[in-house]
Amino acid sequence: MRTSVDMTKRYKYIFGPVPSRRFGRSLGVDLLPFKTCSLDCVFCQLGRTKEKTIQRKEYVPREEVIEEFSRWLASGVETDVITLSGSGEPTLHSHFGEVLEYIRSHSQSPTVLLTNGTMLYLPEVRKSAALAHVVKVSLSAWDQASYEWVNRPHDDLVFERLVEGERKLREEFKGKLYLEVFLIKGVNALPDEVRKIAALVQKIRPDRVQLNTAVRPPAEGFVIPLSKEELEERAALFEPPAEIIAEFGGKQARNIKANEDAILSMLERRPCTAEEISEVFDMHLNEVSKYLGKLLRKNLIRVERRESLIYYCGTTAQA
Repeated sequence: MRTSVDMTKRYKYIFGPVPSRRFGRSLGVDLLPFKTCSLDCVFCQLGRTKEKTIQRKEYVPREEVIEEFSRWLASGVETDVITLSGSGEPTLHSHFGEVLEYIRSHSQSPTVLLTNGTMLYLPEVRKSAALAHVVKVSLSAWDQASYEWVNRPHDDLVFERLVEGERKLREEFKGKLYLEVFLIKGVNALPDEVRKIAALVQKIRPDRVQLNTAVRPPAEGFVIPLSKEELEERAALFEPPAEIIAEFGGKQARNIKANEDAILSMLERRPCTAEEISEVFDMHLNEVSKYLGKLLRKNLIRVERRESLIYYCGTTAQA
């Protein structure tokens, strides 16, 4: 008989499973302090980067991460994938490969590494990244100037090195390589701009190209999403055509005990609607509203509107 996750002892490094537009139900493993990243992307759903760095070190103790994962694994909750992601760039952690290796050897769920690709120019990072079943990289610019405008990289990062690192990973990696292109109206979404990105993508040769836009509240107010029709037009500019990341369509994650800590842990890393929280915890919307009301009164979360949708975000995830 499966038991339920005991969330009374709050996890520091494990969160979810949460609904993922890419992978269904995703258990997140967070290896970095909040918003520690090599980029400061204008579209980031967690707000502005607090520590922009390319220093690789053991930001959080890998032994504690592994202990938490083991505790979660013993609970018996199901997930579609286990993802190294969270609130920063996971490849900055100097031992992320050891964490991936442990997860692969102790779980049947596929592992996914979500990376911005900035550290893949380093052979040791590519070697560790190759331990994942799936690696998802990003490319949303076509030269240094557009890279600096869209992604606001660390001063020592060079666009050509980003592309070359992702290309070399493709040569060395035996798993699935996905590449996400994040398009913003008026910034990098003109047809000629997308064609330039598509030409670079052909050199990298990912298994899938996925187009995304600002569905959730971004770091900067000028970030405007493309419509579905506009994304479909841009997708046709890739060869073969890119796919548009669909809304969450996975199964619900069962047996997760909902309480304030569990919901807050998710919202600190990913803005969600009340409906998404209801799906994650298999909980009636009325109950979700009660929890959200408590968290709002304590100023632990805030509300942001994105077109017709209302998102709830942890108050740490601010610009």
